[in-house]
Amino acid sequence: MAAAPFTDEKDSVLLVQLTDSHLFAEAGGKLLGMDTAESLQRVVDLVLDEQPRIDLMLATGDLSQDGSLASYKRFRQLSERIDAPVRWCPGNHDELAPMQEATRGSDMMNPVLDIGNWRVVMLDTLVPGSVFGLLRQEQLELLDEALSEAPERHYLVCLHHHPVTIGSRWMDGIGLHNRDELFSVINRHPGVKALLWGHIHQEFDESRDGVRLLATPSTGVQFTPGSEAFDVDKRAPGYRWLRLYADGVLETGVSRVVGVDFEIDYSVKGY
Repeated sequence: MAAAPFTDEKDSVLLVQLTDSHLFAEAGGKLLGMDTAESLQRVVDLVLDEQPRIDLMLATGDLSQDGSLASYKRFRQLSERIDAPVRWCPGNHDELAPMQEATRGSDMMNPVLDIGNWRVVMLDTLVPGSVFGLLRQEQLELLDEALSEAPERHYLVCLHHHPVTIGSRWMDGIGLHNRDELFSVINRHPGVKALLWGHIHQEFDESRDGVRLLATPSTGVQFTPGSEAFDVDKRAPGYRWLRLYADGVLETGVSRVVGVDFEIDYSVKGY
């Protein structure tokens, strides 16, 4: 799907999600044979071509592959062409201290943001040294408080790791390990309209008890949906747009780069 519809634009805000860019300290760094910085640049080009006005850009983890300060500075430099407020949250490949250093003096790591009639909450699921994710007690409390103190708003909750099974055996073992605790909080707040994440390098769109469950392709390499073991998909990099209406309606879609050849090393079995 290409650009978002612009019906009743005055009553809505437009968000763009970039995720799983896996950038390196060095220019030209490659993941599974793909130059991830070049790929991110192409996706940002696509965003700018398709979305004339963006109200918020979300970066939902694994911005870096090596956790280096240089890689976060590169992500910031490549994505700042999107002229909008920005929020980041970490993924399993990220290092929190360099992320914070790269965003020093900004509010990019501030986990709560009100926009339009919505509240966006960015959660930290990073477990240092691990691929799976976990919401520490302080994060669960942050979420509960953020949802409790603005009951008149609609909520979009963002994180890196997937909080539901996606039908891929190897991926489902490295998702969010305390998903029940997350949904215990979510279930107490009927204003939660959607959960949004990255990590799985593929599109996902389902619902649970009226809450939209959304995941987004990587700006780089994709993983094959439904795969039993690690497998790289041939689909193109992309991003997700989300239009949030004042009445709580959410419209969303995924758009992918076309007409660009990316060299992927399919012999690599892991990332």
